Parts: sequence; C-alpha cells; structure tokens
Amino acid sequence: MKKGKIFSLLAVVATAFLLVSCGKKSSTGSKTTTITVGASAVPHAQILKHVQPELKKEGVNLKIKVFQDYVLPNKALAGGDIDANYFQHIPFLKQWNAKNKGNLINAGAVHLEPISVFSKKYKSLKDLPKNATVLVSSNTPDYGRVLTIFKDAGLITIKKGVDITSATFSDIASNPKNLQFKHSYEPKLMPQLYKNDQGDAVVINANYAVQSDLNPITKSIAIEKSSSPYKNIIAIRPNEKNNKAIKKLVKALQSKSTQDWIKKHYKGAVLPAK
Repeated sequence: MKKGKIFSLLAVVATAFLLVSCGKKSSTGSKTTTITVGASAVPHAQILKHVQPELKKEGVNLKIKVFQDYVLPNKALAGGDIDANYFQHIPFLKQWNAKNKGNLINAGAVHLEPISVFSKKYKSLKDLPKNATVLVSSNTPDYGRVLTIFKDAGLITIKKGVDITSATFSDIASNPKNLQFKHSYEPKLMPQLYKNDQGDAVVINANYAVQSDLNPITKSIAIEKSSSPYKNIIAIRPNEKNNKAIKKLVKALQSKSTQDWIKKHYKGAVLPAK
C-alpha cells in the first residue's frame, strides 16, 4: 500500500475514534448530555431515580446530588455547581430570591408534599386544649400552609387582606384557644420532636415525615388539602430555560406514568401535581 493511502486510512480511523470518544450515544442515536440535579433524599431523589432509565433512552445522563437541608440546594444552583434542583415549592423559591437577590426560576411542578400535624396526645385539631403548644419549623415559607390548616379547622382566623402564601403567625386575627405556635426548629428535627413527646402537636413536612416512617395519611391528625399551591418544582437558572436536557427531565417527571407512580408508590403521602 502506498504511503499516501496509509496516511489517509490512519486519518479516517483517528477521526472515527475521536467521534466515538466525544460522547456516548443514546438509543435514539443522539449524543448523551449529562445534567446534575440537587434534591432532598425523600421523595425527590427517589422520584429522580425512577425517571433515570427513561431519560437515558432520551440521551440524558441524570446525576443526582442529595442534600439534607433546605439551605444549600439553592446556593449550589445559583453558584453553578448543579444544573437544577428539586426540593422546594414556589413560595420558598420566591422568598429565597428576595432574601438573596437571586433570580432562580420555576421550570415545572412535579408533586405536592402535604404538610401535616401530628400528635401523640390528641386525635384531632379540635381536641387541642387551651394554651396548647404547637411546634412548627423555622421554614417561614411554610407558615401560610400551617395557618391554613388551623384556619380550615376553625381554630384561628387570619387578618383581612393578607396573602396566605406570605402570611406569618403575626397575621393571626383571632385565636380563641390561645394556641402557642413555637417556630424556631430546623425542619429536619420535627419528627424527632414528635417522637420525644415534645409539644401538644408537631407540624412536619412530608419528606421528613416519610423519611421517619410517619405516613401523613394514616398517622397525622390533620393534613394539607391537595388543592394547595405549594407544589414542589424543578428550579433552574434563567439561562437554562431552553436547555433541552432539562426540558426532557421536566417532561419525564410530569408524564402520566411518573405521576401515577408517585401516587401509587407513596400511597397518598406524596401527591402528583397533575
């Protein structure tokens, strides 16, 4: 074989090797894109793992970074350490943006984690005695959810004109039983406070409740309604709103099959957004 032909053949082989090494191909033949999503362990990371195989077929390599609190995921997203996060609802995102001069945006709602009230002493909210102590987390964006539960039970009223999604305990207009709402605890500590018999009632977010084997449907004395506006979302930076991989992620999470899986898998403790 002539030297020129040998060099031409080597060039073709080298080019082919370079194309293969540049990125794996999905089942559709397109190049695989890797995205990293920050999430709470339960149920967010579990739901993400559920859609991983489907996304792989669509050319998306989904990596999941688990966070144990509500503080770091948005910092990591704003700092560019992750491509999206999945742990919060819109009121939380709005408050975080306002407090931190952030501009993170909502890419789509996935599920609702109904916040619930637990008690070892009483079987219903109406059984709470005068001056009962209700323990609530320090997560301010959830206060409106808590207030709504107690308002719907007829135990308190809210000042007129107050937007319930931004309401705080200072917005209570009447409280006939003089319920004492104490709200200085980290969200992840609430199940332990309940197990330690602290307070007359303890309000717990569904992710921490499920993580502690406390099913809100069967063990709580009151639970947030499914019509709640506090659905958990995929949050992203504004410059990622046209990211095809993230769009595929949201589509997979909002698909009927995934929403049905959420409903079946969590038995009502986590509710599909659609």
